[in-house]
Parts: sequence; structure tokens; C-alpha cells
Amino acid sequence: MKLNISGRLYNFISYGVDKEHQRLDFDQIARLARENKPKLIVAGASAYPREIPHDKFKEIADEVGAKLLVDMAHYAGLVAAGIHNSPIPLADYVTTTTHKTLRGPRSGLIMCKQEHLKLVNRNVFPGTQGGPLMHIIAGKAICFAEAMSDQYKAYGQAVVDNAKTLADTLMAAGLRLVSGGTDNH
Repeated sequence: MKLNISGRLYNFISYGVDKEHQRLDFDQIARLARENKPKLIVAGASAYPREIPHDKFKEIADEVGAKLLVDMAHYAGLVAAGIHNSPIPLADYVTTTTHKTLRGPRSGLIMCKQEHLKLVNRNVFPGTQGGPLMHIIAGKAICFAEAMSDQYKAYGQAVVDNAKTLADTLMAAGLRLVSGGTDNH
């Protein structure tokens, strides 16, 4: 049973990680893309502990003539701090929240290439988006200003350093972690 609207409207095909290293399996992703000829490839993860190589997704999307959407909700702050690679120059569409690693108000963003702007605007407002909330807009402005600061970059690096220390400590205690560690938050 498909529980959400996107699952009812679209046919999503999942991809996974390789069994040995538990890293994104780009051979499988490319094979699935060739077999299914998707119009859109979605990259992004809420539980993947490694940095996502957006360039590999872009190569596959280009090969099969698909658009690329990157959902960076969980690691947008690390992109803003310059710690993770940015999908912006590669992806047709990039979505994110502002309240996770960006430390802003609960909200979201859709960024896209200029050629897709009219399509996005037509499909988002007024159908799925209401009127603007000025306190949220003000909160986003503060969030974005903070994300450009040296202190924010140091904070982002500390987040990753702490996550790596935790991962190393857990592995030293004998626990097995997916992918053998983390580059993430």
C-alpha cells in the first residue's frame, strides 16, 4: 500500500548499497537507470553515513537522459559550510529543509536551473504552498547569514569531527557500522 502522494503518483525504483563496503552501488544505480529509463533520478539520503558523490549521479542521469534531483535536507548545512560537495552546479533540482543542519526555522527550499523555474513555480504555488509567513522568512535570512560566517564553517567541521570520533569509538568497542564509518553528521 502506497501511503503518500508521491508514491501514488510516481513509480519509484529503489537503489542500494553494495553488500561488501555498504557504499552506494553505482554499478547497480547505472544498471537500473539503463533498464528503467527514468525521467528523474533522485539522489539524497537521510540515513547514509557518507558524503554523496553528486557527480556520479549526474553522469548516470546524463547517460539515460534523465533529470537529476538532489534532496540535501540532512546535509545542507555541511554543503553551506563547504565540507560536503555542492549539488547545485550539477542537479536540475535541489531540495532541502532549513531546520536540520542549516539550523534555521522549520521550512524548505526548492532550487532549480533557470530553465525549470516556470515549471516549479506553476506546480508549487498556489497548489501546495500557502502564503508566506514573515517570521519564517526573517528566520531564514538569519540562518543564511549565519551559514556564510567563519563560525558556521567551524561548527560544521566540528559536527563532522564529532561524528567521526563517535564512529571510531564505537568501532573500537567492537561495533560494526554501516560503511565502516562516517563523513557525515
